[in-house]
Amino acid sequence: MRFFSRDYRCIRFNARGYPPSDVPEQASSYGQAHAADDIAAVMDALSIGQAHVVGLSMGAFATLHFALRHPERASALVVAGCGSGAPREQRETFALQCDQAAQRFLDEGSAPVAQGMGISATRRSALTLRNYQALRPSLYDLAAQLAACDLPALLIVGDEDEPCLEANLFLKRTMRTANLLMLPGTGHAVNLEEPAAFNDAVARFLASVERGSWRARDPRAAPGGPVLPIGPRG
Repeated sequence: MRFFSRDYRCIRFNARGYPPSDVPEQASSYGQAHAADDIAAVMDALSIGQAHVVGLSMGAFATLHFALRHPERASALVVAGCGSGAPREQRETFALQCDQAAQRFLDEGSAPVAQGMGISATRRSALTLRNYQALRPSLYDLAAQLAACDLPALLIVGDEDEPCLEANLFLKRTMRTANLLMLPGTGHAVNLEEPAAFNDAVARFLASVERGSWRARDPRAAPGGPVLPIGPRG
């Protein structure tokens, strides 16, 4: 925030379920659509018509879904650490793990569970785990919508963020206007683990979007494109 506030008006907010944002008690008040629409609601409240949208992890999913639901409101997307539980073969296990973690938050409270999960949240995060993360659609089920998205996008993932690696390769192959940056020796919280590299990459990306030099992938580099053999000249 300090880095980018030199050149941009920067707004950040807690997702619903995390005070001081509202913490609805109804399960139906949580979900991927709500997360995406909440971004639009914050923008509406601040009279912002269009913005660069940056999200990490759960926020990265929200950023992608915001682009699909409100494409006219986003000028650029930064999608960092996206993909946990996205592959179809992981969906059942991921949903079960989310549900089990949610129950532990409810039964044991946040302190003992947070020590194991490496997070800090109130017991309300159980509602997010159970009704949002466990139920969100797989990115792979959204391939057609993602392929049709023509917004400039920068995908960032750490090479030690194993649950997200394949999903980011899928996004790169699917979204023709997306570039992928993989940071070496880095885990899930890429912006905290490598702040200088993260900020530099995002700044250069946004600058290229604003000066109109961001380009879609060259069709020759698309998956399934032609591969020309290299041999003796003659």
